[in-house]
Amino acid sequence: MNLAIRDSSFRPAYLDKLNAEQRLAVEHGDGQVAPPLLVIAGAGSGKTSTLAHRVAHLIVKGADPRRILLMTFSRRAASEMAKRVERIAGEVLGRDASVIADALFWAGTFHGIGARLLRDYALEIGLNPAFTIHDREDSADLMNLARHELGFSKTEGRFPTKGTCLQIYSRAVNAQTPLGEVLGAVFPWCAGWADQLKELFSAYVEAKQAQNVLDYDDLLLYWAQMATEPEIAAHLSSRFDHVLVDEYQDTNRLQATILTALKPDGSGLTVVGDDAQSIYSFRAAEVRNILDFPKQFARQASIVTLERNYRSTETILAAANAVIGEASERFTKNLWSERRSSEKPLLVSVRDEAEQASYVCQAILAEREAGTALKSQAVLLRASHHTGPLEIAPTRRNIPFVKFGGLKFLDAAHVKDMLAVLRFAENPRDRVAGFRVLQLLPGIGPSAAAQIVETMATSLDEATGLARYRPPQRAAEDWPPFLSLYEGLRAGAKWPADLERIRLWYEPHLERIHEDATMRRADLLQLEQIASGYPSRERFLTELTLDPPDATSDEAGPPHRDEDYLILSTIHSAKGQEWKNVFVLNTVDGCIPSDLGVGSKEDIEEERRLLYVAMTRARDTLHLVMPQRFFVHGQAARGDRHVYAARSRFIPASMLNAFEQTSWASVQAKDDPRRQPQVRVDLGQRMRGMWK
Repeated sequence: MNLAIRDSSFRPAYLDKLNAEQRLAVEHGDGQVAPPLLVIAGAGSGKTSTLAHRVAHLIVKGADPRRILLMTFSRRAASEMAKRVERIAGEVLGRDASVIADALFWAGTFHGIGARLLRDYALEIGLNPAFTIHDREDSADLMNLARHELGFSKTEGRFPTKGTCLQIYSRAVNAQTPLGEVLGAVFPWCAGWADQLKELFSAYVEAKQAQNVLDYDDLLLYWAQMATEPEIAAHLSSRFDHVLVDEYQDTNRLQATILTALKPDGSGLTVVGDDAQSIYSFRAAEVRNILDFPKQFARQASIVTLERNYRSTETILAAANAVIGEASERFTKNLWSERRSSEKPLLVSVRDEAEQASYVCQAILAEREAGTALKSQAVLLRASHHTGPLEIAPTRRNIPFVKFGGLKFLDAAHVKDMLAVLRFAENPRDRVAGFRVLQLLPGIGPSAAAQIVETMATSLDEATGLARYRPPQRAAEDWPPFLSLYEGLRAGAKWPADLERIRLWYEPHLERIHEDATMRRADLLQLEQIASGYPSRERFLTELTLDPPDATSDEAGPPHRDEDYLILSTIHSAKGQEWKNVFVLNTVDGCIPSDLGVGSKEDIEEERRLLYVAMTRARDTLHLVMPQRFFVHGQAARGDRHVYAARSRFIPASMLNAFEQTSWASVQAKDDPRRQPQVRVDLGQRMRGMWK
């Protein structure tokens, strides 16, 4: 059924809601396959709305939604985008818009789309379609098994840990950079192990293939390699008329390679992003992807710049523009706003980190008294360990807070146990899952688990191999229920009842292993509820691994039970967020830029972008706090470990007219017991003198 309106003279009302630049981006090609488009979307400029309107406009103009590929950086973002598209298209198509939104089948993350395509082409590329996907922890465990089997865990010198090995491997794959260069630039302390790491990575790849598992990086790597085959590449490209990518500044070289293979001449390709917000190089994100995009294709790319900011006041934007204006290379833009204000961002000098915490708490409480909710205020930091003093001060003042980060739902041991049983049933060759599951049984340790897995691997049928095993006496009672569970799960998926069956088997072990079993059981019930939203066991395992939900009971505490709480967040975690009031801590050299982030020109430029991202999170007020003296974690143990700091180099004297400068000192009366005495006494000398 063709639901499109093809009258070119028709101009739907939804376009009237857009500003001129947004409209230019949305109407590019006017629904037809057009030359490549780069949308440079400044902070707070309505990027998501513009992208959703462009997708809806393509559909309204006749594009087949099943031939639109939309890639975002989270499954949640893709889902929200689809809902927006339905709402926008609904203004023209009415109830039929829901049919179109459902047909927007290819919307998801790079990794999620990659997993689906690999299953589609599995037979053509030598993959078993029943492959399972390891998360980062499982991948690290498998890396550790290979590391141990090669004898690298017993070397005379300390061999890199499993986590470090996985980081090196992942960096080399995603950055498409030779191992030697990765070691020299990012992991110099591991450079002496280059030959052994090559051997380890070779063994790791062989182990994955033997067990029919893929890791996160494989989802992109196999996709990119698959696209080098001309016949497959042509077929892939022909499946999509339009390819749209959000947050393009956060893509790595491997992802850029995939896009080039999908649309070699850029036809039908739209990428949206902001070079000034490229802050994830530690994840192998490559800012050059967006900087070089206009000259990447034979068909010249059109560039639309979104400069109108709907978030911040004009004074905050003036300061942020000044900071990013010093960047050595960028797409020129000057954010502006109709939100007038006479209040400039504050540059606040304080004596030390303790005073910094006191200042922030006092300012936050004053704002709360004036009617600003704690949730509308955020404290941003360059690194998570900078929160030390600030986590103590709010506690003393009874300010509930949540620190962005921490344990994720799928990282909880009891949740991983349940999923390991499911993965082991789905793929008996998944050695990491098997090891974890088997060791849940009393009396079965690593050696017995390894023996069982080996027996299964050498049997014609894995379930038969498992049944042949004779467990030790301590496991004799628990073995038959496990065997019955496994055979039932292998006999045929009964979804989502499989998960309930696993939970009922697991609950006695949960009570034996964990003291807080009641709280953890709530997570398992929630896992079942989540599972009910997926059509199959395979889809559930794939999508939950690629885009896990946040923690629940493992992170529950007073801040979560309170109606209101303050946000503490690293700048990296704050990207994409906004708050009424923002406090940026440690805006001094050594923190912003980090003393570890000044090794190269590229490092310094990314640190500048970090400050810009932090500043543009604020809607109404912005406080950049500068302790004159702060603690340095990385210094040698001897000495004070405190240093005196200068204002961040990203705010030179020539820029100070964009800020209001002030200093703050806590009022400490002489009789205040918290006041630090201004004396130095060598009590050790007195103690020694007692015995002379």
